[in-house]
Amino acid sequence: MSHLLRTSRVFAWFFLTGLSVAIIISSSLYLYLRPNLPPVEQLLDVRLQTPLRVYSKDNRLIAEFGEKRRAPITIEQIPTIQLQAFLAAEDARFYEHFGVDIKGLTRAAVELITTGEIQSGGSTITMQVAKNYFLSRDRTFIRKFNEILLALQIERELDKNRILELYLNKIYLGNRAYGIAAAAQVYYDKPVTELSLAQMAMLAGLPKAPSAYNPLANPDRALIRRNWILGRMKDLGYITEDAWSLASKAPLTSSYNTRDAEVDADYVAEMARAEMVRRYGENAYTDGYSVTLTVDSDKQQTATEALRAGLEAYDRRHGFRGPIGQFDIEGLTQAELSDRMQNYPRVETLVPAVVTSIDDEKNEVKVHARRLGPGVMPFETMTWARRFRTESITGPEPEKPSDVVNPGDVIYVKVDQLPQIKDSEAESGSESASAQAVTELRVSLAQAPRIEGALISLEAKTGAIEALAGGYSFNQSKYNRATQASRQPGSTFKPFLYLSALENGRTPATIYNDAPIVFEDSELETAWRPQNSSGQFYGPTTLREGLYRSRNLVSIRLLRDLGINTTLSYLKQLKLPTENMPSNLSLSLGSGLLTPMELARGFAVIANGGYDVQPYLIERIEEWDGTVVYEAPKTILCDENCDASQRQVADAEQSTSEQPPEIEGMTLPASAAEENTTEPRIMQRLADERSIYIMHSMMQDVVRRGTGRRALALNRSDIAGKTGTTNEQKDTWFAGFNHDIATTVWVGFDQPSPLGRGEYGASTALPIWVDYMKVALADQPAATMPRPNGIVNIRINPETGERARPGEEAVFEIFKEEDAPSPLPAESIRGNGDNGNGDDLSRQIF
Repeated sequence: MSHLLRTSRVFAWFFLTGLSVAIIISSSLYLYLRPNLPPVEQLLDVRLQTPLRVYSKDNRLIAEFGEKRRAPITIEQIPTIQLQAFLAAEDARFYEHFGVDIKGLTRAAVELITTGEIQSGGSTITMQVAKNYFLSRDRTFIRKFNEILLALQIERELDKNRILELYLNKIYLGNRAYGIAAAAQVYYDKPVTELSLAQMAMLAGLPKAPSAYNPLANPDRALIRRNWILGRMKDLGYITEDAWSLASKAPLTSSYNTRDAEVDADYVAEMARAEMVRRYGENAYTDGYSVTLTVDSDKQQTATEALRAGLEAYDRRHGFRGPIGQFDIEGLTQAELSDRMQNYPRVETLVPAVVTSIDDEKNEVKVHARRLGPGVMPFETMTWARRFRTESITGPEPEKPSDVVNPGDVIYVKVDQLPQIKDSEAESGSESASAQAVTELRVSLAQAPRIEGALISLEAKTGAIEALAGGYSFNQSKYNRATQASRQPGSTFKPFLYLSALENGRTPATIYNDAPIVFEDSELETAWRPQNSSGQFYGPTTLREGLYRSRNLVSIRLLRDLGINTTLSYLKQLKLPTENMPSNLSLSLGSGLLTPMELARGFAVIANGGYDVQPYLIERIEEWDGTVVYEAPKTILCDENCDASQRQVADAEQSTSEQPPEIEGMTLPASAAEENTTEPRIMQRLADERSIYIMHSMMQDVVRRGTGRRALALNRSDIAGKTGTTNEQKDTWFAGFNHDIATTVWVGFDQPSPLGRGEYGASTALPIWVDYMKVALADQPAATMPRPNGIVNIRINPETGERARPGEEAVFEIFKEEDAPSPLPAESIRGNGDNGNGDDLSRQIF
């Protein structure tokens, strides 16, 4: 007994010594590590690295930016059976332990010893939360001890459901999916509430090894893991025997799903992304912001498609430039052709295809399209393909397919008809019918345009961008021509010159001579002899006709009469940038530089009745939980005491909020001078409303009787606008509006060069504008500017611009009261003498 007693005492002494040492070491580690552990309160503030999402104003997805796909979800939104699947897989005793599961650790050790693999895992869900939110992934003892300490701390301060919710939102589940809601979308294209039991178990198997058990990458291993989890759920009493039997026999149904953009608006998306990064830095990509823009999805999609269609139409008019590549197709199988075609990228709706054979007798070409396979291209889709020589010269019209392409040519095509089952053959049920049940892929010849363009559409009274397209393809060129391309506006500048004239005593009936003029300039090698686009001159012309017929000589004489400095000062009053405007008479022909956005904003000022307007894109910014952190200020159009109104609004806001006023909804490189405005934005009048009303009337004649007649296709009475074509036809424009919406279109080459014979704003930009406005104005009532007080209608002689005598052929014209033609003297009414204004008329003419 004494020997046994001594042995027991020795073991007891060793046990107590070991326990004391363990306690001392653990306490020391705790005291050493505890100060560096983060407070648990941070868990509630941690952003779940949710991507930035950009939406149209009607809540359609435009783009998503960020490395991680995530959609935070509350535990109440997750079905109980899904929660049980994760508990069975990761931590069945989650609701029983205090953060560290001794039994679980022991079980994991036994599994490792007996099977060589840990099935259920040794870390608790709480420990995984600690690791995922706060700790590194280094496999060290210190990190593991930190994990245990933090897990214990988390369990003391948070309830179990909150911990489980944090876990299910944070875990990585493969394919860039973080959190259960994102994984359900990526693998099954469903919300969590619509998953089957088998699908729930599949997701629950992913946290252990998202790559090894991924149903897309390793379906066999994923199936084994899924069925093991289903078995655990049955053993734990979570599901019945029948449910286990059905779910374990269910086939794998996962596929890779991403939420595609619902609106084709890459340039707009990039503008929003850049603005968010400017505001929030790199956190914009991870903090779960949702950005709602001012763009309307239908208008935006139409803008994108109308611009592409217009650029393609121009490109086809100037001929086929040949294949984009060529290779030897002799002996290549369909699979080898497919591999070769991977080297040629798709451009928007244009699909690369290689010509495999040509049959001139059948008038068709066989092709192999990228990712679509064999197809047929009928010759009738190729008749436009005259050979390109210059922008003004093309070859003869092709007569057969071999005049256009050769075997081995790589070309772009558009898909006209995808392979599909023919109803009549499919219904017959015969074997021969099933072999022929798929129609051929049919395509048409196309090519990627070299020409570029831009379209901007603004809500006239607020400046909200309703649609914007900055080029043919964002993937080909990130250069946003809508906001970055400074180009000569040509004749689209003339309305601002004529508006300046109306503000300085001229009228639509004022006469200027459309006659040759020569200017000597010491800086030029030759004299400047400006001409009209027609090359002809038409003599004395009213300003109204001079504008709607876009007479260059009238504009030059008008600018000379007004004075260059007077006109530039007026442009500054309209807040048009003048830094790149020339101080010579070429200003009258639009030789300065403006971006399409700057020009669109100027036309919005005219459209809305003469009020200042600043383009903006962002309507609202929300955090991941729906909290609104920014909302665009409302716009108030102001006529009088605007500065006082601004101060009153600012004072009222300051008294009700301690937060500083937010900056404008979108800082655009093409907007007028950037200002930090308070809510709402008080927009002052920049031009006399009567002058603006008269300008509306004159620009409506551009559509009714002048260079913008193609816009009559809209069959609307409220449309006004102006075409524009610069010298040598390097830039072409159309800017048009009604009282509600102002839209501007530009077409040209990135490196300015002539567009070719017969190409003007009316033939390039205006058709794009019309295609867009058909949709933008669909079902919208006519919107015209109300007639202001102080406007009079007077019968005038169109040849002289003066009041018409009784019985004389005349037209009605509108004037501001103070600028109306003087009443005819009595003797003139009786037909004697002149009207006494000969000196003034001769000055204007000569």
